[in-house]
Amino acid sequence: MKPQEIDWKKLSAIIGKHRGEKWGLIPLLQEVQEALGYIPPEAIAPIASALKLYPSEVQGVIEFYAGLSLKPKGKHVFKVCCGTACHVKGGRSILSIMKKELGINEGETSPDYKYSLETVACLGACFLAPTMMADKEYIGRLSPRKIESVLSHFTESKEEER
Repeated sequence: MKPQEIDWKKLSAIIGKHRGEKWGLIPLLQEVQEALGYIPPEAIAPIASALKLYPSEVQGVIEFYAGLSLKPKGKHVFKVCCGTACHVKGGRSILSIMKKELGINEGETSPDYKYSLETVACLGACFLAPTMMADKEYIGRLSPRKIESVLSHFTESKEEER
């Protein structure tokens, strides 16, 4: 499974909604990422042109915000919290198990584009430490023993839904 070809029609429609709105750069980039799963590097020039910006300005915003990506991500994105509370309560162990189970390192996407593994400084759910996000779902109070069943359950149940 490879990332899909760029849907230029969809991309053009998103750009068209924000044409001429310099202030609309971040919402535009978020829409593109939501629609395509990432921001194709080939889209930077048309986005810049539509908003009357330099391509370097668009690229700079994409690179500044951790939530935006120029690389395709997996169908499922796992974000492991490495903030203080999660670190103290075993977040590094969770990350190690995730790397082992998914067969990828942090910041990588599996060759079949099923999974991406990321670390974040804080998920804002310290009361659930250690915590991770699976797509948009928070999963907390993790332990090394619990993570394998949680991961297995999540990937199997989510695959059946699609």
